[in-house]
Amino acid sequence: MIDFLTTGRRGLAVAFLVWAGLAVMSAGGLVHAQVTPLPRAHAHNDYEHDRPLLDALDRGFGSVEADIHLVDGDLLVAHDRDEVVPGRTLQALYLDPLRDRIREQGRVYPDGPSLTLLIDVKSAAEPTYRALREVLRGYAAMLTTYGPDGVEEGPITAIISGNRARARMKAKATRFAAYDGRLDDLTRTPSPAATFIPLVSSHWEAVSTWRGEGPMPAADRERLRALVQQAHAQGRRIRFWATADRPAVWRELYAAGVDLLNTDDLALLQQFLLER
Repeated sequence: MIDFLTTGRRGLAVAFLVWAGLAVMSAGGLVHAQVTPLPRAHAHNDYEHDRPLLDALDRGFGSVEADIHLVDGDLLVAHDRDEVVPGRTLQALYLDPLRDRIREQGRVYPDGPSLTLLIDVKSAAEPTYRALREVLRGYAAMLTTYGPDGVEEGPITAIISGNRARARMKAKATRFAAYDGRLDDLTRTPSPAATFIPLVSSHWEAVSTWRGEGPMPAADRERLRALVQQAHAQGRRIRFWATADRPAVWRELYAAGVDLLNTDDLALLQQFLLER
């Protein structure tokens, strides 16, 4: 028990800070500070921040992206193969911290939506997926699972992007991750199940070369909104990468209904979304 009466003025300030720190502890561990969940905020190349995953979670981001390379049996997180560092695995940077957080408070954000973990495969699709599937199996209790009886949502929804083993994934009766589609999946016949492809992603230049300077061309805005409506009509979310980190661009994406706003500037996007 801290004796606030005998600490003195300076000691009182220190004692209060200690007490405040203790106040956020629970029997099971640290209770994370409350933030406003931002389901539409996507941390592009999240692992390049000072605190991978944690910086995004501290700002309420609803989606984070990790690039992986299969190296000697390990799933190492880095953008390029020559940047991998032993120990910086998908488990160490993402899956283990997320599991710890969920054990402490039940969800990534209390009463918040499932967090999207976008896993961008940079190495060969088939062997990487085999290794990734076995890793994800060990975390199945916290993952959204896709099985013969339907979808069982978990605190984390893993989606595989990049080099994707489409046929192998589709053949599995039970999956621990979904498939990140592309724009041509919106017009594919027969239409892929939304439970297999719940998200469609595309390079921004497939829609527009506009970077936020001056007004967005009307024809580009019309195309953007048509794509969003098409995705939503099929029960899918939609995302664009390589968009400029500018509020002018985000305003157009937000107004069109784009589900995940891509950014490398976590603070700026958080501010933008909180203002809305």
